[in-house]
Amino acid sequence: MAYVDGFVLAVPRDRIEDYRALAATAAAVWKEHGALAVVECVGDDVPVGELTSFPRAVQLAEGEVVVFSWIVHPSRAERDRINAAVMADERISRDFAALPFDAKRMIYGGFDVLLEV
Repeated sequence: MAYVDGFVLAVPRDRIEDYRALAATAAAVWKEHGALAVVECVGDDVPVGELTSFPRAVQLAEGEVVVFSWIVHPSRAERDRINAAVMADERISRDFAALPFDAKRMIYGGFDVLLEV
């Protein structure tokens, strides 16, 4: 069964094209190393909840938009192998200051697929 890495982050609206370029490069690298799919979504209808919500989770600031993305892997073991290969790939920047978003507010995790239709 597939394994999914999920991400939620806040991107300044005026840096969304920078993020798109970074995401396109990263997606190509992940796919090259074996990921099945990479999906990047920009928030369109993402209300602030009273207690919890995507905007609250990433401490969304004025002028930012929520980005929700995921990477599909064949399995957890393959995800671990793929991520190690991606992190060793020189096309992936380790310069967090150069990212078009605040990486400290990014939420991420790995998930076993419960149902796929």
